[in-house]
Amino acid sequence: MGSVAVIVRVMPDSPEVDLVKLKSMLKEKLPGIQDIQEEPIGFGLKALKLVAVINDAGGETDAIEGKLNAIPGVERAEIVEVTLM
Repeated sequence: MGSVAVIVRVMPDSPEVDLVKLKSMLKEKLPGIQDIQEEPIGFGLKALKLVAVINDAGGETDAIEGKLNAIPGVERAEIVEVTLM
């Protein structure tokens, strides 16, 4: 099996969410994270855009979304892009 790079946008449920703490929880749930950047959305709300390297097994992206959506403080996590490495 090969590896793919996945770009995920994580929306916090409010502007008051501690992004530093949220970043550390994301890294705990998804150990393949290579980079996390803040992306301003508006009205003080920032999304987190992360890049992770995962196996290209079937259903892996759905599992990632499920793991990240279960984290407290996350309103929505969605896969933006998947690319082969």
